[in-house]
This record gives sequence, C-alpha cells and structure tokens, in this order.
Amino acid sequence: MRKFLCILALVLVCGLPAAAQKNSMKQLESQRAQLEKDIALLNRKLDQNAKNKDAALSNLSLLKSKIRTREKLIDGCDQTIRMLDDSIAVCQRQMNKMQARHDTLSLYYGRLVRGAYKNRDSRLWYMYILSSESIGQGLKRAGYLRSMSAEMSAQALRIRETSAQLEVEKERLNGLRKEATDMRRKVVSERTQLKSEETQANNLVTQLGKDRKKFQKQLQEKNRQKEALNKKIADLIRKESQKAAKSKGKGSNKASGSKTTSTAVDTKLSNEFAANRGKLPWPVEGAIVERFGKHHHPVYTNVELPQNNGVTLAVRPGAQAKAVFNGKVTQIVVLPGYNQCVLVSHGAYFTLYCKLKSVAVKVGDTLTTGQVVGIVDSIDGEDLFHFELWNGAVPQNPEGWLRK
Repeated sequence: MRKFLCILALVLVCGLPAAAQKNSMKQLESQRAQLEKDIALLNRKLDQNAKNKDAALSNLSLLKSKIRTREKLIDGCDQTIRMLDDSIAVCQRQMNKMQARHDTLSLYYGRLVRGAYKNRDSRLWYMYILSSESIGQGLKRAGYLRSMSAEMSAQALRIRETSAQLEVEKERLNGLRKEATDMRRKVVSERTQLKSEETQANNLVTQLGKDRKKFQKQLQEKNRQKEALNKKIADLIRKESQKAAKSKGKGSNKASGSKTTSTAVDTKLSNEFAANRGKLPWPVEGAIVERFGKHHHPVYTNVELPQNNGVTLAVRPGAQAKAVFNGKVTQIVVLPGYNQCVLVSHGAYFTLYCKLKSVAVKVGDTLTTGQVVGIVDSIDGEDLFHFELWNGAVPQNPEGWLRK
C-alpha cells in the first residue's frame, strides 16, 4: 500500500505543472485569439483602403497598429513556448522517476513469480504446513503462504496501474511536444509577416514624404479637429465639475439625519468606478490605431501632434459603442471630424464616446454597464471610434482602466 501511494504521489506531482499553468495557458490562448482577430480586422481595413489614393496616411496608421499587434502576438507565442518547454522538462523528470519505480516493482514481482514457480507443486505447500512443530507454527506458515499469494496479486495490480499511468503521461508529453513544435512554426511565420509589414510601412513613409504639401494639408485639418475636440470636452467637463461642486456645497448644508443626498450617490459611484480600474469592459471591439498622449507624426517626425486625450480604435462597420460603467448622460455634442459625441458622468469620472452615426440615449438618461450608447459612423470611408476617460478635469489613459 505504501508503495502504491508513492507511485500515486509521483503521478500527481507530474500533473502539477500542467494544473498550475492551466489558467496562464488559457489566458495566453484568449489573448492570442483576440490579437489574431485584431490583425484580421486591420487587414480588412487595409483592403478596403487599397483603391483609395487619399488613404495613404490612414493606411500607415493601420499598418503601424498591425505591426504593434503582431509584435504582441509573437511575444505571447514565445511565452507559451517557454511554458510548454518548462512543462515538458518537469513531466519528463517525473516520468523518469515513475519508470524507475516501475522497473523496481517489476524486478520484485519477477522474484516472487520465480519463487512461486519453483514451489508450484501444491503438495510441497501442504508438506510445509504439516511439518510444523506446533499448531501455532502451522497457522503462521499458512498465513505466510496466503500473504505471499496476496502480495503477488497486489504487485501485479500495481504494475498494471503504473504502466497505464506511464502511457497516459507519455501521450500528454507527446501532445505538449507537438504543441510546442506547432507554436515554433507559428512564430517563424509571424516573424516573416512582421518583416514584410515593416517593409511596407517604410515604403509608405517614403511615399508620403514625397508629397509633403498634400499630406500636410490633411494633417493640419485633423489637428484642428483634435484641438477643437480637446477644448470642447475640457470645457464641458469643467462645467459639469463646477455644477457637481455647487451641488455638493448645497447638499452639505441641507443634509440631515440619514437622508441620502445626490452628492452621496455621486461619491459612491465615483468610488465604485475607481475600484474597477483595470477591469472596465472595452466600449467596442476593435484594434487601437491611435494611443493616448503626445506623439510625433509618423512621417514628419519633427512635427509634434496635438495631445490625444483618449484612444482611437478601428472597428467593424456598424459597431455598437457601449457604456463601460453605470452612469448618467450629461451632454451630447456634434463636432467636425468626430460627428456625435456622448459624455457620460460616473460621479467624479467621465467617459466620452465619439464618432457616432446615431445615438441611442438622451441627456439625463441613467446608463448601466454594457448599455448601447450609439452606432459608430463611417467618416471619410473610415470606421473609427474615439474614446476618452477623465478623472475630473484630468484626462486618463483608457488602456490603464480597461481590461487587458
């Protein structure tokens, strides 16, 4: 029994690396699937723009986004390979221990069988018992013979069980090795694609650089639109914050007993929103083509672009924009280049949903997480969605708040 428990322990230990890494592997698979979806979406956008001669600058943004996404995909694949290699090494070591135990059991069993074979004549067994000097000795000898027979049966069972477990582990090991081999092939393919895309991006940069006047005009128009958006949203949020501050002052004067004021509700909502940092759902499914912060122009690298107070994503035509958290619609505005924009208050926090063709809410509506805010519009042939997140009057990087 003790030996069987030892074998069982070895089997369990061999399975531990797989069990410990199961969640991590699932997470990596999920991330890989999402990145592949993003790459497929960006490819479709690039195909749509293929016949549009004025879409070169947009194509460069899409292409650079695809390169970043593919780099993440390769990093994830490399991480998966390392985890598989670790799992293979651990399982191989444990299998070696199991094999050694199996060999020991087989050797011990072989000795028992040979001993039983030499004394296979049942008359010898009876004579062995009958030649006892006393009844007590005879009973002990009979017990010994029964014990030896039982031990042989148990030993045979242990060997069969160990052999079966070894076969299972061998199959799992072969599966892990095949998965690692397939993943390595995928990485080679992805690196080849990455190199091709980097060449395309460099060629596009060269092409854009030849027609500076044309693309500078486009750039100036987009910069004006972005600056107008930044100014308008900052003004709206400042006014909303001032209204909230006034309401707080009045509420503190009027509050009495256990009466709940709107200020207390806003504070509770703010705390709940803050507690969900890094866990908020994405408002749409898509690939990021413009990130938060200040950046230089991808072609005219000495030109600094206006501050981007949010993120812009390439999305499928007709994509639905959804609220990332419970809140209240405070403003709906229309801005050049950004079409309809919806501002939602979450206590002291605000979220902004832009480039909408149609809006499914109105000012004053109370929203719940996941509720549809509007439908993303196609502007100049591009299906892009712009999203911002503010803490009071300070813009936040949405990627730090939304789920990874």
